[in-house]
Amino acid sequence: MDLIHKVLNIVLPPITLILLLLFLPSFLFFKFISRIKRSINSEVVAGKVVLITGASSGIGEYLAYEYARRGACLALAARRQERLRAVADKARVLGSPDVIFIPTDISKVEDCERFINEAVDHFGKLDHLVNNAGIVQVDMFEDCKPISDSATLTNTNFWGSVYASHFAIPHLRKSKGRIVGISSIAGWCSVPRMSFYSASKAAITSFYETLRAEFGSDIRITIVTPGVVESEMSQGDFASKAHLEFFLAESTERCAKAIVDSACRGDRYLVEPSWARITFLIKVLCPEVLEWWLHRVFVAKSSKKSN
Repeated sequence: MDLIHKVLNIVLPPITLILLLLFLPSFLFFKFISRIKRSINSEVVAGKVVLITGASSGIGEYLAYEYARRGACLALAARRQERLRAVADKARVLGSPDVIFIPTDISKVEDCERFINEAVDHFGKLDHLVNNAGIVQVDMFEDCKPISDSATLTNTNFWGSVYASHFAIPHLRKSKGRIVGISSIAGWCSVPRMSFYSASKAAITSFYETLRAEFGSDIRITIVTPGVVESEMSQGDFASKAHLEFFLAESTERCAKAIVDSACRGDRYLVEPSWARITFLIKVLCPEVLEWWLHRVFVAKSSKKSN
C-alpha cells in the first residue's frame, strides 16, 4: 500500500497538470456558455415563497426588498420584531403580494423549527431558503476571554444555518427549491481579529458544498461569499477594531441584487464583488504572501499605532 502511494505521489501530479492544460480551455468555454443559458432562462420568483433569516437589517433587509420587487411572497425571520415589521411593510409597498414576519433567535433549534413550520403553514410551500443571519466578533484570539462566549457566534452563524436547512429540506424537495447560503470571503481570506467569524463562514461553505453533493439536482444550492458590505456589522466600533479602512465596502442594495440575480440564474457560487476572487487565487498560489500582508497590515501596523 505504501508503495502505491509513493508511485501516485510521483505520477499523479504531472498527469493531472497535463489533463488540466488540455481540458481547462474547453471547460471554461462550457461554463461561459452555460452561464449565458442560465441568464436567459433565469428563474421567475413572482408568487414563489422565500424565507430570509437575518432580515431585520443589512444584506437580509435588502434581500427582502429585492425579492419583493420581483413579486415573491416573503417570510422574514430575525430577533428584532419592530425592525422586522418595518421591513415587511416596505416589502409590501415594493411589490410583495404577501409578507409575514416571525421573530426568531436562529441560534435556537426550536425557534428554527417553529419559523419554518409557521412559514409553510401560512403559504403551503417553500421555494427559497436564504440563510443570511449572522453576527461578528472582533478580537485577537488570545484576548477572547472567556473563550466560551465565542460559542454564541458559531451558534448563530453556523448552527443557525444548519438548523434552518434541516427543517426546510422536506419542503424544498417538494418544490425543487433552492438554498442560498451566505458565507463570506473571510472564509478563505482569514483576517486577523476575526478568527471565529472566519471559521464559521468557512464551515458554512464546506457544509453546503457537502449538501450539494448529497442532494444532486433535488435541491439546488447557491453559496454566496460577499466582501465588505455597508451594514450595521461593518460600521462603528466593529469597523475601527477590524481596520476595515483597508477594504472597499459595497452598497447593501447592489450586493442584494447580485445575490438574487445569482440565485435566480442558478449559480453554484457567487463572489460579490467579483474582483474579490483575486484573494482566493492568491491564497491558492502563494498563501505565504497573503498571510504576510494580512499580518503586516492588520497586526503589525495596528500594534505600532496603539503604542
